[in-house]
Amino acid sequence: MNGRGRTKGRPQMIAGKRSKKIDARFTEDEYAIICELEKTLGLTKTELVRQRLLSNAGLLVVNAKELIVLLDQLGAEMGRCGNNINQLAKYANILKKRGMLSPVVIERFNVLFEQYLKNQQALDVSLRKVFRMTGV
Repeated sequence: MNGRGRTKGRPQMIAGKRSKKIDARFTEDEYAIICELEKTLGLTKTELVRQRLLSNAGLLVVNAKELIVLLDQLGAEMGRCGNNINQLAKYANILKKRGMLSPVVIERFNVLFEQYLKNQQALDVSLRKVFRMTGV
């Protein structure tokens, strides 16, 4: 050593240093797919897994079975509401034919029907958001 201050290689990285590690196990079939993607894309397995995970990091992970059950229940409830609306409309038509339909009943029905339509539109918007977040 000739007295000059020698550095010990590359300067240490401060920002963006990857210090956390995640281990994952794959089946033979899954591992074969990863190896094929590695060859096809020219990426290491680590880079491939990192890109695949983080490129969809904003997506919401949901339990598909639970979501389907809840959507079925929601659809059934909306169907019951629609059935009730049809029954009320039929009853209102009967009262109208007999000349017994009150304007108060008509107004109340219209208010409730408008609220039902607003709820249905809000539900549609919410479902679209969920589908976008889950990547469906």
